[in-house]
Formats: sequence, C-alpha cells, structure tokens
Amino acid sequence: MDEGIRGVASPAGTSAYAARGVGIGVACSEHFRRSGELTLSSLGIGTYLGAADASTDEAVRSATLRTLSSGAVNVVDTAINYRGQRAERSVGRALAEGIRSGSFSREGIFLSSKIGYLAPDSESGVPPRQWVVEELFGTGALRPGELVGGSHAMSVGYLRDQLARTLKNLGVETVDLLYLHNAAESELVELGPKAFEGRLAEAFAFLEEARRKGRIAAYGLATWDSLRLGRQEEGYLSLERATEIAREVGGEGHGLRFVQFPLNPNMPEALLLKNQRVGGKAHTLLEAAAALGVATFSSAPLLQGEAIGQLPSAGALTPAQTLLQFARSAPHHLAALVGQKDPRHVQENLALALRPPEDPEVVRTWV
Repeated sequence: MDEGIRGVASPAGTSAYAARGVGIGVACSEHFRRSGELTLSSLGIGTYLGAADASTDEAVRSATLRTLSSGAVNVVDTAINYRGQRAERSVGRALAEGIRSGSFSREGIFLSSKIGYLAPDSESGVPPRQWVVEELFGTGALRPGELVGGSHAMSVGYLRDQLARTLKNLGVETVDLLYLHNAAESELVELGPKAFEGRLAEAFAFLEEARRKGRIAAYGLATWDSLRLGRQEEGYLSLERATEIAREVGGEGHGLRFVQFPLNPNMPEALLLKNQRVGGKAHTLLEAAAALGVATFSSAPLLQGEAIGQLPSAGALTPAQTLLQFARSAPHHLAALVGQKDPRHVQENLALALRPPEDPEVVRTWV
C-alpha cells in the first residue's frame, strides 16, 4: 500500500477545529460534543447516494471539501461499497486537498468507513462479477463458503483485503472508525445466532489486530434494522451481547465504541422503543448505547427525502433542517449524518450549526 496521510483525529486537533468554528462564527458551542476525548460536530457528512460517474465524484469531492473546510462539521462518513469504491476516493481527494491547503488538519477530522459488502471497483472497467472472481476468489481473499447471501462476508481474509483497499482509496494510514457494514442484517438470520456470533468474534479479533497495528482507531457496527427490532423479531441484535463479544475478544479496552442506525420520524425506534436490555433493564437503543459506553451516529435523517414534511417546521427552520434538528437533538446522541452534494443543500445544512440542539425531552414529543 502506498503511504497515505498520517495521523488520526486527536483531542487537541478536534478541540482546535471546534474552537475555530465557534470563533469565526459558523457554529455555536453547543453544536460540538465530546466523544471520549474527541470534540465532534453534531452533524456529519454522508456520502451514500449518487451515480458511479465522474460528475458525482466531483460533486462529492467538492461538497466534502466545503463541508470540512467550513469549521462547522468535522465528521465524514463513507463506505467501500458506496458507488463502487468511488465515494471513498472522492473523500480521499477532498481530505488531501484540504490538508494540503491548510483548510483543516488530519487531526481535526473524524473519518469513518465501512466494509463487509462486496464492493467491485466501478472504475476498473471490469464487469462486477468478473471483478469479484478475479480480485477476491482468484487471490484467495475470499472463499465461497465465506460469502453470505451472495453479497456479504466478514471472514478475516476478506476484511483484511477490504481494509487495505479502503486505506488506499482514502489515501490515509489510519481511519478513525471502521464499521462492519450491516453484519447482522446480512448474516444473522441466514447463519443462526450461534454461527453468527462466532463470525462476529472472528471479525472483532481482526479489528482488534488492526487497532494494534494503527490502521484503525476504533470499530463499530453500522446497522439498519437489527438494533431497532423488537427483541422477539427475527434478525434482532442485542447491543449488550455485541459488546460482551468485543470484551471477550479485546478485553475491557476493546475497540467497539460506535454504532450507526437510522433515525427519522418514520424510523424513531432508537428514541422511543425500549427494545434493548442492559443488566436486565429495558432501554431504548440510545439509552442502552450510553449505558454501555458506545457512541451513536444516526443515518437517513431525511430518509432520502421521504421524511421531508413529516414534522412541522421548528421556528424558522426549513423542512430539511427540522429533520436534522430532530436527529441531532435526540438524547445521548453524538451526531446525525446527512448526504449533501448540491451546494445549496450544503449551505442549508451547515447553517444549522449556528443553532443549539433542542431539549431532548422536547424532541420525544415531536413524533
């Protein structure tokens, strides 16, 4: 792997980023929150949607650079399978440009990505199926029995291959957070709980090794349904059990420090449903994560536009800002992630950094 940008998000770097944003008047102090020793914005930029083409590459690069350079948002989220590896590369170009110009430092930016799904390289010119055969099965990075549902794997050899590609795509030596991407959604029902937990433990062991080698700073679970389902529903994942597995593998200082899940008016379970148990007591997902020392990021605050208009606009906020305000104001929550490529949307979303989050108890009444 070519040498990438060195460094990770640091206490001093993220604190300086927040202080600058408040100082130049683009964010209020309440917009930034502590996660361990880091100071992170309550909004982050996501990079999921878009075509696998050059014009989208440029839109993502430009929006990411503008967002991170603003002084208001120092959290960026991507995944290796987004747009066939092109999302990571777009983020990588924005990081390199911003650091080179002095707009921000690597130590001030919290960078996360995800691995687990098959991610054929859409820039390779090779058809996806052929790419998987040649680049994964042909090299031994993935074996047929490790692939679940035709699209997902978390065997050690596969995760090692994907992490190396992620670091190269992003142009960095270390990512601050690496998620297993929809692991339970993809494998829990098909494998059954016992086999799934075995594979999860093996994946966590690899991620602990990656931490020791300085390739990742922490790891997490990026989810969709599994943490929000009722306890008796098929595909339900206990966050307490997941952290127990991480502790069994990595000890008390294990690296499972983050989870991601959707939160919007159409999907409010993390805020309202007491489906998780910690020490035998029922909690909402947000409460359980706080009790377990796991920080939370939420995705899909606008639900790809479907949630627009689901909440009455709060004060002078636009409908989109109202949805972001709902997600970022949830109790025990770190940050809401929002995709933004259109310069007008970037400006609209960044403006919210000047407004403090709502009282969490008030937010519960919004849905």
